[in-house]
Amino acid sequence: MLVLSRSRDQSIMIGDDIEITIVDVRGDKVRVGINAPRQVSVHRKEVYEAIRRENESGAATKGTSAGKATDSPAKPEAK
Repeated sequence: MLVLSRSRDQSIMIGDDIEITIVDVRGDKVRVGINAPRQVSVHRKEVYEAIRRENESGAATKGTSAGKATDSPAKPEAK
């Protein structure tokens, strides 16, 4: 894991297209702004995991045909 120190209004770039900006720092809370292409899903981890669990359980209940799932799990939408 890469650990970086940033102050308010400073940014971190991920590749050429994703920018993470520190918007505010209050006590032990940090607010971040994320600028990413529309096709990149961005979620808080707990939301991402809930979507993933829902997709996995939905795929399991839809059944299979000749060993292949009949439907693909839905891609998580940006929140």
